[in-house]
Amino acid sequence: MTWPEPTRSDHNKFCEVEGWELVRDARGRAVSHHVTYELNLPDGRILRTRVSRPVNRDGYGPSLWKYILRDQLDVDEAEFWSCVRDGVIPSRGGIEPPPEAIPAQLVHLLISQVGIPEVEVMRMTKEQAIERANRYWTEGE
Repeated sequence: MTWPEPTRSDHNKFCEVEGWELVRDARGRAVSHHVTYELNLPDGRILRTRVSRPVNRDGYGPSLWKYILRDQLDVDEAEFWSCVRDGVIPSRGGIEPPPEAIPAQLVHLLISQVGIPEVEVMRMTKEQAIERANRYWTEGE
């Protein structure tokens, strides 16, 4: 598939749609020479990209664009354009907790303060864990 020439505006839109954070300088101001964004990934890496100013319809050369996709955005052309055109956020390999997972703070409370063994807490449903914590707070047991 052939893609249109990417522009600074497309690059900026990608960052906004995916939820990248605008980087500030040491004094809390926006960085002035480029629009600079960061994205924290679930695996611990932090991606950083810079959009040249002014953010407009000026295009990028092919080799610079390949570098931006590979080393700054960590996506391929299809993922980039799907995000820019359709709002589809790239899969970054994050692990979504199951909807009924017991929150980590509650697990910690049950183990460290209530004194329930970890294996027993892991067998509980979310509702059971909440009920047990409530009993601890109201009755002290």
